[in-house]
Amino acid sequence: TEQAMASPRRRMNYNFHSGPADNPHRFLNVFLKGSYVAPHRHHTPPKAEAFIVLEGYVAIFCFEPDGRVRSRHLVGCGALPKPMPLGLRGLEPARGVDLAPGIWHTITAVSPVAVCFEVKPGPWEPSADKEFANWAPQEGEAGTQQYLDLLLGD
Repeated sequence: TEQAMASPRRRMNYNFHSGPADNPHRFLNVFLKGSYVAPHRHHTPPKAEAFIVLEGYVAIFCFEPDGRVRSRHLVGCGALPKPMPLGLRGLEPARGVDLAPGIWHTITAVSPVAVCFEVKPGPWEPSADKEFANWAPQEGEAGTQQYLDLLLGD
């Protein structure tokens, strides 16, 4: 959490696997509220991805290929965040989500801190790990907060 607070990305991984060649990759992913992960998919090679929230809450959005929201997931544990973003109200919280290979998705914290245990197949090849969506802002670009606000219904 301290490393995430010091990071401009407002998130940080803590790896349990020993390196990029390992299979599967197992790690904690700490997200701070307002962190932005550009919508992406793990398509080539196809990789599933599972998230189990150990602390706090995240919103996970899955998308159609054209960028329309396919599904919204409120994932976490403990007291629900207040106020709950409008776009997540009425959702039944889950403790985890398993995403099929090739699904466009993004994740953001809706509590001040959220800690996820994440598992996905290795090995990790930076050049082929993610395909980023061309219909959403990339990390570091203008408009990321507005895009998050749109997704969250705020």
